[in-house]
Amino acid sequence: MRWRTYSEYLKSRYGASVFRIGVDAGFSCPNRDATRHGGCAFCDGTGSVAVYQRRSESGFTHSSAFDADVASTVISRCASIADQIAKGREFLARRYGAEMFSLYFQSFTNTYDSVENLRRIYDSALELGDFREFIVSTRPDQIDDGKAELLASYRDRGLDVWVELGLQSANDRTLERIGRGHDRKSYLDAAEIVSRHGLLLSTHVIIGLPGEGRPDYEYTAETVNEARSDAIKIHNLHIAGGTRLADEYSLGAVRVMEADEYVEELENFIRHLRPDMIIQRLVSETPMHRLVAPRDFPDKNRIIKMLEARMEKDDAWEGDLYSEA
Repeated sequence: MRWRTYSEYLKSRYGASVFRIGVDAGFSCPNRDATRHGGCAFCDGTGSVAVYQRRSESGFTHSSAFDADVASTVISRCASIADQIAKGREFLARRYGAEMFSLYFQSFTNTYDSVENLRRIYDSALELGDFREFIVSTRPDQIDDGKAELLASYRDRGLDVWVELGLQSANDRTLERIGRGHDRKSYLDAAEIVSRHGLLLSTHVIIGLPGEGRPDYEYTAETVNEARSDAIKIHNLHIAGGTRLADEYSLGAVRVMEADEYVEELENFIRHLRPDMIIQRLVSETPMHRLVAPRDFPDKNRIIKMLEARMEKDDAWEGDLYSEA
């Protein structure tokens, strides 16, 4: 491969494939509070619940008004963590023959509580299996030294502990435009805390946010490099039903990329990353019944093949345009 894949990293690290069991621990998100921003412009209130954990999304279509209150009734959230882990293990073993697992606190903001409550929730979940990695997804403004110290304590159990931070863009104007509720500096400060406590860092970014172009994407890549992020998840912009972006899209104020354009920008973005950075994701995956646009985008496997072909044609490699400041 012309980029460093997560599967390659896992096999090198553990000698075999390791599969994430994504759980929804019932956390909310501070950015959805009415006193702040009402959530990000792209968020439909589902909190990225793992597909195999969703027991029902009946009655919801991509044209529906959808927010956190609706999500709590339309999507059956928060079966017990024990049930979710058991269901995830059974699904992954049946579908992929999985034998090694990581525990992934995936939905909403998984450090949005007191250290005492977080310790209780994490401890009870980690007792339910033999995991290789412990992964916690959160926001830059929800990491401090106390929470990082708690997460670092799980390394004593032999776990590799990852913190996933949602950056999305390094452009402060864009972050304000989409209502993220944090800025670039907040991300860099959070990354420094994560690094100082010996935790692994993964960063989420979106290519194709409103008003952005190649200089913005390259600036985001430079920022992720500066943060010394160990890994990255790259998403193309998806517009889900009931979001502020969906309203703007219906008025023609927001566009989404076609596949060829996205692959072109994706290639350039990857070339500006550090060559040792693990690429954990290359494309968004939103269920079609919730997706407004793009409706005819190729699936993940097709995008990977398109990217491989383009990078081979250009003799391009991850990091070949990277220069350390």
